[in-house]
Amino acid sequence: MGNSNNVTEFVLLGLTQDPEGQKALFVMFLLIYLVTMVGKLLLVVTVLASLSMGFPIYYFLTYLSLMDAVYSTVISPKLIIDLLCDKKTISFQACMGQLFLEHLFAGAEVFILVAMAYDRYVAICKPLHYLTIMNQQACFVHSMVQLLLVCSLPFCGPNVIDYFMCDMYTLLELACADTYFVGLTVVANDGAICMVIFILLLISYGVILNALKAYSQEGRSKALSTCSSHITIVVLFFVPCIFMYVRPVSNLPIDKSITVVCTVITPMLNPLIYTLRNLEMKNAMEKLWCKKLTFALKTVE
Repeated sequence: MGNSNNVTEFVLLGLTQDPEGQKALFVMFLLIYLVTMVGKLLLVVTVLASLSMGFPIYYFLTYLSLMDAVYSTVISPKLIIDLLCDKKTISFQACMGQLFLEHLFAGAEVFILVAMAYDRYVAICKPLHYLTIMNQQACFVHSMVQLLLVCSLPFCGPNVIDYFMCDMYTLLELACADTYFVGLTVVANDGAICMVIFILLLISYGVILNALKAYSQEGRSKALSTCSSHITIVVLFFVPCIFMYVRPVSNLPIDKSITVVCTVITPMLNPLIYTLRNLEMKNAMEKLWCKKLTFALKTVE
């Protein structure tokens, strides 16, 4: 950071400057965040309380829910609070922290999605050696690269970010230096990783779906139900990532909407998609929470 960094805080312009629009977004995002947290909690408690769901895939689903909850918490509370503030600011240190945690937990989600694909592959196809693309150390290294790239840049004046959070491309625009090489590094680090892993995951699910031909109708339906929910989540996660980072460094007006989908909407949809598309999960949830409700009503009586 050094003496060339004169910026102590950044000003976030947010999603809209319209006061009425900010109030409407505050209510909407607060409700979405609460639904997200409650949905994650219900899913995690259901898996942990249902002994019959001792398969690895459900523990991966629990980890994914926890990662979603933390990832959403890195972004949403600040976004929600700022919608009530006239001046939206974030300190340099908080901005760097948000950038690091955002990429750390997004990287962890990539690792979990790869592990879930591997689990389905082993469960449905004959066991084969499979290259694990990501691991926890790789997630940490990826996040550190992002942080060190930004911290090495001088910020000597402009500090207004036309965004609602700290991210690589918006910060590169404010740096008082040539960021061309750094931009290429971001494209290689984020864009290439997203693209390669997305293609490999689609290929692996293609192999899985092809193997289902040998299954009975009932077995095929059950496996398809689980795999289709996985594929939906993979698409929701990777397509926005590819759009954002597999391109030259630039900030487009649509980026705000896409980032809202990634950081606010998708974490809320994940447990809904898995629950609604998975018969075993639906049955376990109904059995557990009906039992809890019946017990609560008896206690009241």
